[in-house]
Amino acid sequence: MTTYDIDPTSALIVVDVQNDFVDGSLPVSGGAECARAVGEYVARTADSYQLVVTTQDWHVDPGHHFSDEPDFEDTFPPHCRAGTEGAELHPALDEGFGGDFTSAVDAAVRKGQDNSGYSGFQGVDASGRDLDSILRAHGVAALDVIGIASSHCVAATALDGLERGYPVRVMLELSVGVSEAGESEAMTRVRDAGGIVIERPAT
Repeated sequence: MTTYDIDPTSALIVVDVQNDFVDGSLPVSGGAECARAVGEYVARTADSYQLVVTTQDWHVDPGHHFSDEPDFEDTFPPHCRAGTEGAELHPALDEGFGGDFTSAVDAAVRKGQDNSGYSGFQGVDASGRDLDSILRAHGVAALDVIGIASSHCVAATALDGLERGYPVRVMLELSVGVSEAGESEAMTRVRDAGGIVIERPAT
């Protein structure tokens, strides 16, 4: 795995590494490998970040986001319903971490109760604090964004972070997309907005 230079004032945002997106109702190819790699990375680097934050889809009634005839761009089969096993973090995170992954997590936000909820900045923690409030309360000055899926929620979180004035990096080695074309288009938007996209190492 690549060694990254880490700004000690930055937060690592681990996006939606959940059961339904790995091997559940809406699986993304490569999700299990991504989850293990994220666990390994957090085990090595958690102490180098100001904050480690997880986001989770936590859908109650997301309206048109769920569809019986999904287009897999704007509408999807039901997934990550609040309180279900599918919405929980995937155990491959623990495997990669070598223990309880959540022991390294400083804050957790849930999003999309009543909407599509692509961006982690739409989420709140158990106290009702939104992601931006959490980051600013801890003096976070920059973001590294990883997880599932680079073509959707990772990109949306990165774009919202840029809009709020944070320097943002997306690490594709620690992310996976729904499709190669979708990831490419999403990362172009991140770059155009001023973000840094760190490509996967050549194999």
